[in-house]
Amino acid sequence: MSPTRHTSDRFAPGTFSPRPTPAPASALLRAQARIESLLFLRHGEQQLLTLVIPIGMLIVFSLLPVTDLDDPVDEIYPMTLGIALMGAGFTGQSIAVAFDRRYGALKRIGASGVPTWALIGGKIAAVLSAVVIQLVLLTTIALFLGWRPDLVGLIPAAVFILVGAATFTSLGLLLGGTLGSDLVLALGNTLWFLLMGAAVVTVIDPDLPTAATDALDLLPSVALTHGLVDAASGSFNVVALLILLVWGAGGTLAALRWFSFTMDGD
Repeated sequence: MSPTRHTSDRFAPGTFSPRPTPAPASALLRAQARIESLLFLRHGEQQLLTLVIPIGMLIVFSLLPVTDLDDPVDEIYPMTLGIALMGAGFTGQSIAVAFDRRYGALKRIGASGVPTWALIGGKIAAVLSAVVIQLVLLTTIALFLGWRPDLVGLIPAAVFILVGAATFTSLGLLLGGTLGSDLVLALGNTLWFLLMGAAVVTVIDPDLPTAATDALDLLPSVALTHGLVDAASGSFNVVALLILLVWGAGGTLAALRWFSFTMDGD
């Protein structure tokens, strides 16, 4: 027998079992989505950003005379839904990913053969799981506060929720997957506060100067908020959707390009 003969030539297929092979893409995505969703829903700090603060804002802005809106809940509810989604997708994911990288958890995931696209897909699925809970709780409270939706806007609202979840998750992964954990902790919370403030001010202060409004409209948080507010009234804000898509595409491409499973020096 020639010493260069390959093992595959000596034994018939099926001789040895098990025969490990790469998992199908769909199985990879399902498994990653499940574990990411469980980890996300068990994290108390993330629930503060994604549920407690938005619910508090919904109740306070709807019941107390702090705005000049005629029917505040009609615009406050979509705004708080957008803020909740942003907290789940951006701040929560960026901080979680950064500390997973710091403690080596993502390095082990990468070593197991999970590709970057599967990790991003799993994170998006985890955010969508949180969004379902947010929708149930915030909608229930809004209905008790007198909110009455226009059923025509259900499809536009669903589109903005899905695109918004993907957009902010990709931006969160970009931040958490490229910078150090301490910097992400500070920068993630600061950016979340600024993006939230921009969304809030455009809703409760409709008399902003045109130049300020035009500039704020380009932010993803404002685009999501306007899209959800318009959807609640039965219309589809195409411009806001395009702005979200641009941010989402840019964040996804950048995350795929520069996302790292480890910190520098690991």
